[in-house]
Amino acid sequence: MTDGSGTDGALPRDMILVYSDGGARGNPGPAAIGALVLDPSTTPPPRLATVSERIGSTTNNVAEYRALIAGLHAAQQFPARAVRVLADSMLVIEQLAGRWKVKQEHLKPLHAEAHALLDAYDEVELAHVPREQNVDADALVNAALDLP
Repeated sequence: MTDGSGTDGALPRDMILVYSDGGARGNPGPAAIGALVLDPSTTPPPRLATVSERIGSTTNNVAEYRALIAGLHAAQQFPARAVRVLADSMLVIEQLAGRWKVKQEHLKPLHAEAHALLDAYDEVELAHVPREQNVDADALVNAALDLP
């Protein structure tokens, strides 16, 4: 039985992990996003949701923001008190953390949308990870880009 919230009625998790990646072949060029939502309460953390889709032609930075936003939307199905976001885009992580200004006008609405989604959590941790630690999200991007 469900409670209509998209969950199984269980209490919210303590934490949820969101890995995200976006990419464009060319800049701008054909672009795609990838994201994974994981439950870190067990080892290895099970995948709760994945996102892998083409998003048309855009820049790498837009794709990175859209990937994170899609991952956060997917995470809403699994309520949690805290979220840990891991992405290989230093720009997105530093801008969301408030350490870097959002100078490009076209990124400001994406930044605002990501912040609004993060505001739903009591605790937010934003971490930049090297590409080698984001291989699953990167694979989802490339899988979408490689589709005919």
